[in-house]
Amino acid sequence: MLGEYVNAKIKCVTNQNIFLETVDFNSKYDVILDKEDFEHIDKSGEFKAFIYMFNERKYYATTKRPLITVGELARLEVVDVKKYGAFLDWGLKKDLFMPSQEYNQKIAKNTFYLVYLYVDTSKRLCATMRVKEYLKSDSDYDVNDWVSGTIITINNNFGAFVAVDNKYDALIPNDEIFGVLEVGEIIKARVYSKNKDGKLNLTLRDRSYNVINEDKEVIFNKLSERGGFLPYNDYTDAQIIRKVFKMSKSSFKRAIGSLLKDKKITIKDDGIYKTKE
Repeated sequence: MLGEYVNAKIKCVTNQNIFLETVDFNSKYDVILDKEDFEHIDKSGEFKAFIYMFNERKYYATTKRPLITVGELARLEVVDVKKYGAFLDWGLKKDLFMPSQEYNQKIAKNTFYLVYLYVDTSKRLCATMRVKEYLKSDSDYDVNDWVSGTIITINNNFGAFVAVDNKYDALIPNDEIFGVLEVGEIIKARVYSKNKDGKLNLTLRDRSYNVINEDKEVIFNKLSERGGFLPYNDYTDAQIIRKVFKMSKSSFKRAIGSLLKDKKITIKDDGIYKTKE
């Protein structure tokens, strides 16, 4: 029951501690309520208490509501970083600890990350950034739905892994990443496909027929800025296209195809030329 709510009532009050009787939490150890919570509770009846710490063979409880409970995922802010781990703000006076081995990348103070709350072997509440195994793949989202999610990790070989609604497994493949993404960042993305297991594949771009005019404008503006010539064509590496134009190779080809049809450009072996007016 550590890290969860229990039904409790006052057992006895001493000069030093407020002891609770927990109705649905049978423990051989004392349960002690935070003193600052005492004036806000019903002293004659039951109330909800959150068990947040086990120390010196005692449990400690509060009536305050944390931002996360055991078995849940939440986006929390790092308030301090030590060599052995970090401390997160979870809405209680004692910050939540995250051991350094639970990082999935280098972390920074005053930054938010999606974490999972668990109880370690020493009966201590801890957070972990290794949340992918706790994500579900049974969302009701369909292809072309727009979703919101948190970047949980970035893999150079695959792309950015995302927790949609902070609970569903998703991926933004490298080909659909434009610009720089950061772990912990909240993004808006469109579902462009679903795997057989229900996992979502996302893109940061709108459907092609909605963005092609924007892509054409990007390419045409660069042509104008560079004297009417760009040294790129169908054979240019996709990574170069993504870096220069912030679009995928397929989007680039669609856009120059449309510009060619509009007779605004000509394409030669060495690149793209702006049509003379």
